[in-house]
Amino acid sequence: MNKFFFFISCCWVVLSFQNLLAQAPKKIIIENSDFFDVNQVEAPDAALLTGNVRINHDGIIMTCNKAYYFQNENYIKAFGNVQLVQGDTLYLNSKYAEYNGNMKKAFATGDAKMRSPQSTLVTDTINFDRNTQEVFYNTNGTITNRDNILKSKSGKYYVAEKKFQFLTAVTITNPKYVMKSNHLDYYTNSGHSYLFGPSTITSKANYIYTEKGFYDTKKNLAHFLRKSYIKYDDRLIEGDSLYYDRNVEFASATRNVKITDSINKGIVKGHYAELYKNKDSMFVTKRAVAINLVENDSVYIHGKKLMVTGPEGNRIIRAFKNVRFYKTDMSGKCDSIHSNSKTALTKLIGNPILWNGESQITGDIMHLIGDKKTQKLDSLKVLNNTFIISKDTIGTGYNQVKGQNLFGKFLEGKLHEVDVIKNTEVIYYMRNDAQELIGINKNVSSKINIIFDKNEIEDITFFKQVEGTIYPEKDLPEPDRKLRGMIWRGEERIKSKDDIFPPEENIENDKLVKQGKDEEAKENVPMKVRKETLNYDKKKRK
Repeated sequence: MNKFFFFISCCWVVLSFQNLLAQAPKKIIIENSDFFDVNQVEAPDAALLTGNVRINHDGIIMTCNKAYYFQNENYIKAFGNVQLVQGDTLYLNSKYAEYNGNMKKAFATGDAKMRSPQSTLVTDTINFDRNTQEVFYNTNGTITNRDNILKSKSGKYYVAEKKFQFLTAVTITNPKYVMKSNHLDYYTNSGHSYLFGPSTITSKANYIYTEKGFYDTKKNLAHFLRKSYIKYDDRLIEGDSLYYDRNVEFASATRNVKITDSINKGIVKGHYAELYKNKDSMFVTKRAVAINLVENDSVYIHGKKLMVTGPEGNRIIRAFKNVRFYKTDMSGKCDSIHSNSKTALTKLIGNPILWNGESQITGDIMHLIGDKKTQKLDSLKVLNNTFIISKDTIGTGYNQVKGQNLFGKFLEGKLHEVDVIKNTEVIYYMRNDAQELIGINKNVSSKINIIFDKNEIEDITFFKQVEGTIYPEKDLPEPDRKLRGMIWRGEERIKSKDDIFPPEENIENDKLVKQGKDEEAKENVPMKVRKETLNYDKKKRK
């Protein structure tokens, strides 16, 4: 038993000795020096090497004009045309350098320059840790490659990942833009940049701000998160997630999207949008709403899809599927809307209905016409099967006007006067100043003129071939108190800007809002990107 333990002990000692030998630092090898001298007065414990000095240590080669070699410390001090080479991955040049063979660390200063296959760093002082394969500097540095120039006060280079990391002010200058950030990771082989914290990208085309983003400097594709926006001369694009293609000036935004048109004083919102700057086109969906300023009042237009195309002065707005709109004194619904700024014509297409105050207006075709000079609402046109309906102020009956066509005029943004022509019919509840019912007027004529005051019918005038009777309420049966084709749709009336969204879209929006809050609550949420940018660096970022 004692012999067995003795044998085990010997094995352990041998293995430990082998491990110590393996862990012992390798000695620096002097491969060449034209002159070799030892002067204990000038350089105690050091050998002086001069002329074509070449040194090898564990895979790196150092050359210089002159060096002091401290053999006991396994240390080199190099002077003049110093170059340190690590394979084909790193070249370090300077006027002066120090190298510690035991710690495998290098220090270079005096016009220090580091070259890798993709880029070149020029600064005053460079440190290189071979153990972690990291290069770092704390003096103003300039990095150049084929596409960009990077300037920073300090930085770190990860040799294996070919990645620069900047934690102080850094500027990337590209022929097309200038990027600035206080925290940026830049991969030299792919040209991919990761932005963290307040960062900006400025170009002739636009100005971009983000606090977390990705930018491919070679392909000019980008993805931005967290408080990001893209600002053009006339538009500001905001969203929780922005994708950008500089090559075609295309941008898409996802969730909580807001597009502000500073020239036309309009805002478009939704949860997904696409914009082509060069084509002056915009597409918005998922709770899409366009907000425009008209005569000091905001008009809200909602559709499942919104499209805006064309330059200023010739812009067309289209809204599709279950369109709803709201203005303080007017609202409406239809299947779709087509609005042309050049002709100042807005078409309400497919089952249009308009509420002017308490009055409901319907017809087969409905046009809102603006003044081209003032950009204010000027007139209303309703063609075929025109109906104007409003509830009696006190009773349960309905005031009704029916005719072929309607032509109306706006005054200060409000519908002031309308003419209903051809085959007109009226049922009107007549009341005195005390709001007592005098009778129910039922007649027909060729034309009717209606004056509105504060969005209520103030006066009605009948023209040509007027035939009618004023009935006491008891003498006119209920079935005869409605004109043929009359349908009251008061329960559909849009009474506020929030009513422009149908219930199912409110439910969907609540889910999106909740989803956004959940993601913001998570820590270290990875950056999500569109399929166009899925091929960027997959290596773990330090």
